[in-house]
Amino acid sequence: MSNGGRSSFLDIIIGFLCIILALPIFILVHQQIPNPDWPYHTDRILLMISIILLLFLVIRLFRVLILVGILAACGWLIYGSLNGGYSFNDVYYDYRAMIYGMKDDPNFAGLITNGGSSFPYRREFVTAMDEKSPAVRQFAVSAINEHFKAEQQEFEEYRSIIQSFAIFKKINSHWNYVDDPQSREYFANASESVKLMAGDCDDHSILMAAAIESVGGKPRLIHTTGHIYPELLIGNKNDLEQLNYLIKQKLFVEESNGQSINYHQDGKGNIWLNLDYTAKYPGGPFMKEEILGVMTW
Repeated sequence: MSNGGRSSFLDIIIGFLCIILALPIFILVHQQIPNPDWPYHTDRILLMISIILLLFLVIRLFRVLILVGILAACGWLIYGSLNGGYSFNDVYYDYRAMIYGMKDDPNFAGLITNGGSSFPYRREFVTAMDEKSPAVRQFAVSAINEHFKAEQQEFEEYRSIIQSFAIFKKINSHWNYVDDPQSREYFANASESVKLMAGDCDDHSILMAAAIESVGGKPRLIHTTGHIYPELLIGNKNDLEQLNYLIKQKLFVEESNGQSINYHQDGKGNIWLNLDYTAKYPGGPFMKEEILGVMTW
């Protein structure tokens, strides 16, 4: 290849890199500077062009080192693709989720570290969550077969989480709120609620937690003022970035349109999403903000 050909090839690679890097930088800068509201978004167009030109100059200045780095990264990704490790598909999914998360950031609702705090009627809740009941397991598997089957295959890394979302969708789309007797608290077993699809917030939380646990998910219960609701462990901040995209662009598009994903974080950095009966999508708005107790088991 002639010097002119090599130079043109390098310029193409540099241009491609500029476009890939310019988008997240543009989003960050765009969020930090005032919007002058020029006609036809001229200010944003000029900002994007300026970022691309600046990146082009910087990358061209260090093009040899950058080219070596690209070749090394491609080799690593090829190796990962052949051996079940980090692959080109993973790069695409991570980049897509990162870009989406930058423009539609989930809402951090607070740090909850009081897992050992008091929880009213703890024994009754544990007894009612009969997740080993065949009826509960059958209900959970039926929900999983009914919702998001294609996504469970496509996003295998998050298959268990998506299956828990399928259970959430099944329960919340059929749940009918019914009060307890005025004279006492009544805790319906999960195996009872799968037949009735009705009850108060206690019964809903018991069924949601038991059904999710019966297929390997990790739920917990939150006690707030006059209310109990379930949450689901989804992983860490990187997982939240991916699932934010999946919830809003793949699984609950209509339900989450124009809304934010709300989450809590525990002392270990784990992320938990709200699965309350009032939520139309995982991570929906909290009915009550104050946290009085957390039940884990």
